[in-house]
Amino acid sequence: MSAPSRFDRGHTDDLMTFLAASPSPYHAVANAAERLEKAGFRQVAETDAWDGTKGGKYVLRGGAIVAWYVPEGAAPHTPFRIVGAHTDSPNLRVKPRPDSGAHGWRQVAVEIYGGPLMNSWLDRDLGLAGRLTLRDGSTRLVNVDRPLLRVPQLAIHLDRAVSTEGLKLDKQRHLQPIWGLGSDVRDGDLIAFLEETSEIPAGEVTGWDLMTHSVEPPAYLGRDKELLAGPRMDNLLSVHAAVAALTAVASGAETPAHIPVLAAFDHEENGSQSDTGADGPLLGGVLERSVFARGGSYEDRARAFAGTVCLSSDTGHAVHPNYAERHDPTHHPRVNGGPILKVNVNNRYATDGSGRAVFADACERAGVPFQSFVSNNSMPCGTTIGPITAARHGISTVDIGVAILSMHSARELCGVDDPYLLANALTAFLEV
Repeated sequence: MSAPSRFDRGHTDDLMTFLAASPSPYHAVANAAERLEKAGFRQVAETDAWDGTKGGKYVLRGGAIVAWYVPEGAAPHTPFRIVGAHTDSPNLRVKPRPDSGAHGWRQVAVEIYGGPLMNSWLDRDLGLAGRLTLRDGSTRLVNVDRPLLRVPQLAIHLDRAVSTEGLKLDKQRHLQPIWGLGSDVRDGDLIAFLEETSEIPAGEVTGWDLMTHSVEPPAYLGRDKELLAGPRMDNLLSVHAAVAALTAVASGAETPAHIPVLAAFDHEENGSQSDTGADGPLLGGVLERSVFARGGSYEDRARAFAGTVCLSSDTGHAVHPNYAERHDPTHHPRVNGGPILKVNVNNRYATDGSGRAVFADACERAGVPFQSFVSNNSMPCGTTIGPITAARHGISTVDIGVAILSMHSARELCGVDDPYLLANALTAFLEV
């Protein structure tokens, strides 16, 4: 498979649609599930008994999804090939008592989720999206995708030192968005507004998981439109590529020797320690039940896990033209240079030499170039679900991704070719 020209943008066009339609983890997994359903996958409930029949299945739990495809004749001890990713992104999330205000302004009380570039949320038109829980325990997705909220920055006339000393934001005082005027702030106003917007009877919403998002749509950027600017690329870019790869393998003519799996977790940005995070039991439980549903024993489970490989796909840092000294001098990943292999000898990434060989093989078979990434020794790197997956399940794991700029901004930047190249590499990895 040859690398596409930068004008071959079908995959990237579709990624833009996916980003715009997925302002929260709950929307992201709903959109992923819809694509899987169109490819013949079916949802299975965790409370039901499972069967080991051939075909594609998936489990939804909150903002996480695990999907897998059982090929014809798969034995109970057949190993898995997993692409791991995460659905959450840093943002501002609504507090339990959201209605606040001062000095004639109506505001929404928010808490900082993950590690956002806080200045990127200033003076930006924001919508509100997430999940509402009703009295009967059912949930409803909500998406107010219009300018509703705004965090106004202090004028330079009232902060003369900002240009010389830098912007200093207090997370409690300076990031509470406004959404109207009035001194009669009443508890319940925001939720009542969302009930009306979603055509839910008044008083039926008793719980919520809500977050802000920029309403500016993804867009091509640059003289030759070689770049893509948009929200939540960290890490919906990988989720989208993994769904495309899994559906391609499931509908392909060749029968894979492994069981291909997509595992898209929530809460990576704050440590993954939840029932929908990579440090929870979701993935292990699904894989074990798949083994047992095909008549397997604990011995079969152990054999399957021993032969399993996971690609942990997350965004990484492209070399920044204005801050090149912050990068390792011999590792400068470039946008549109293909996916990156992420290495850290202190196990902030899970890649080792054997894992590198697995990824290199997939890229070679797909005709996809790849790059290597390590951090500058003077600057500790972040981490991913990779080391968590490897340690929790005893699974060989490799950290990869796409190089971007403005990571953790409300609006990030990547090359237009890299998402397509990543999807091709993931497809080659899964179809073995």
